[in-house]
Amino acid sequence: MPILLEYGWVLLVLIALEGILAADNAVVLAMVVRHLPEKQQKKALFYGLAGAFLFRFGSLFFISFLVDVWQIQAIGAVYLLYLSLHYLFRKFIKGKAKSAKAIKPPAGFWRTVLKVELADFAFAVDSILAAVALALTLPSTSWPNVGQLDGAQFAVVLTGGIIGIIIMRFAAGKFVKLLEKRRSLETAAYLIVGWVGVKLGVLTLAHPGLGVLPEHFPESTAWKTVFWTVFVTIVVIAWIKSSRDLKRAAAAS
Repeated sequence: MPILLEYGWVLLVLIALEGILAADNAVVLAMVVRHLPEKQQKKALFYGLAGAFLFRFGSLFFISFLVDVWQIQAIGAVYLLYLSLHYLFRKFIKGKAKSAKAIKPPAGFWRTVLKVELADFAFAVDSILAAVALALTLPSTSWPNVGQLDGAQFAVVLTGGIIGIIIMRFAAGKFVKLLEKRRSLETAAYLIVGWVGVKLGVLTLAHPGLGVLPEHFPESTAWKTVFWTVFVTIVVIAWIKSSRDLKRAAAAS
């Protein structure tokens, strides 16, 4: 598969994941700043999100120097699988959608900004771990490395992070409405995240420092065929199901 297409789908998955996380994050941030006057609410969100951008950017540079360590790759694989299985467990076993926890608003403006910063810090940890783990599944390019991370992989992670902040600030509400109309897309996104976690697990097991699988197995035709077949199947089924849900909703109204 052309390398541009591989990078494209990872960026799309990352944007989708950022959007899903942003939907919950936006609710939490709204709870934090809701006691402030409207103008101060906007200022508090602006300062908080500016801090989130600086934190993500700095952390990304730090992590980029560690990504070639197989233990870091293993943590990324486990984390992606955790995101996927945790969502599926809550949705299909506990029967509950994720709800954002209300955060008791502080009294003053700057204390509110600090609270937003702390919330953004927690969100950024999720985002960075997931983004780097996704990027590690991509093939290397001729771009100069940033730390031990391929330059193109770094660019994908950085782009996804910036888009995630924009979504959190401006588009979370619209994304929530899209997911309400096409709920199957949210489930599909988490299934894909889990499947990418499996791919990263294969890369980890094939790492020269571990050697459980042959080093070139992740690049083999057999494995790539299996991976893309499952990937496309998830996307197609989710889109068909979400379209049927839309028709049912339209008929009911």
